[in-house]
Amino acid sequence: MSDLQRKWAKAKLRSAMVDNDLNEAADEDQSGDRVPDLPEIVDDDSSSASSASSTGTIIPSPSQRLFARPEGAPRGRSLEQIPWTTYFERELFLNPPPPRPDGTDGVAAHPAEDITYHAYLTSPVGKGPLFVMHHGAGSSGLSFAVLSSEIRKRLPSAGILALDARGHGLTKVAPSSGPAGTDPDLDLSLSTLSTDLYATIMATKSQMSWPEMPPIILVGHSLGGAVVTELARRGDLGTALLGYAVLDVVEGSAMDALQSMQSYLSTRPAGFASLRDAIEWHVRSRTIRNAASARTSVPGLLVDSGTRRDGDGLQSKARPWVWKTDLAATQPFWEGWFVGLSKKFLEARGGKMLLLAGTDRLDTELTIGQMQGKYALQVFPEAGHFIHEDLPEKTAIALVDFHRRNDRTALVLPPKVSDMLAQGKKI
Repeated sequence: MSDLQRKWAKAKLRSAMVDNDLNEAADEDQSGDRVPDLPEIVDDDSSSASSASSTGTIIPSPSQRLFARPEGAPRGRSLEQIPWTTYFERELFLNPPPPRPDGTDGVAAHPAEDITYHAYLTSPVGKGPLFVMHHGAGSSGLSFAVLSSEIRKRLPSAGILALDARGHGLTKVAPSSGPAGTDPDLDLSLSTLSTDLYATIMATKSQMSWPEMPPIILVGHSLGGAVVTELARRGDLGTALLGYAVLDVVEGSAMDALQSMQSYLSTRPAGFASLRDAIEWHVRSRTIRNAASARTSVPGLLVDSGTRRDGDGLQSKARPWVWKTDLAATQPFWEGWFVGLSKKFLEARGGKMLLLAGTDRLDTELTIGQMQGKYALQVFPEAGHFIHEDLPEKTAIALVDFHRRNDRTALVLPPKVSDMLAQGKKI
């Protein structure tokens, strides 16, 4: 064997040994504990879940990265719940103020209903704006917890109001207050939800004794995007509304997704043994790709159904933590949420911004509107359907920039002619 052949053989042998060591290390890395580590999950798959539901599961595509750890949170950190007090100043239980005879400030949302709205609040400072957040179907105000912290880092004067819609979170409607034979919690029509949103804002102003309404930026995710757009179109907030931002919902793709919603809901777990298991499922399934956000928002989606009577005694359920909101029962309202959304989004007064996880969601009407410069568009292909939870920092940057572009207090107007004449100045 020549010297050249010997050198080539030795090089091949060293290469084979290195590859073998790497493969063994990769196998050990992937075998790990049952629960991996937690920080934000970065993913190359740009697909996202249904825009109709806020609980769509993202199914990953096969990774092309050799020896890469499986997608999910890395090992070693807790999956325990993070309390809402970490991110918000206070929680509010609000009863709509009674309507005034002249129909102005303080109009109750539904005078015939006994309703208590629940919301999380961090108050604005000075003349800072108030970001009013409306979650998607099946979610809660805690969906915006981490985002609220990121907004305050970049705009310390900002306030955050994140409400729970009826039938979600801790907002309650008295069972006896609805029409006979109906459950008022399930009245999730777009008109009702937008009126609830307005009533929550006005009740917050009243309870916090604000002398005037702060400048408002409405932010809605999925179903919430349709709700904030409807309120903006109605014009109830008047000049207090600076603009509105819609997160990952477009009329065309949302209507298409409704066809498969029931199939998706039938494959979702009916319950969980513990809140920790529920958080882990959301992270592992990549429904929510940021574990810190999942640890805060997921507990608000579930309720402990307690024990069941089995024969002569009580027996604990194997999976007592069940979904608070029966999404399947809301099907009669699905189409009404999204029909005409694109047109309303483009026509309502105020600044407009659309945040998407992929440009494939744009329908024809929005594509034309974007080319005409009618609204601002941000695309985050690395996020799933929960853009604000997957990428709270980037979402916060986009929202703060959106506010600054629409902030009227930054405008410097020329002096009035009458004022200049009164000062003895020549015109």
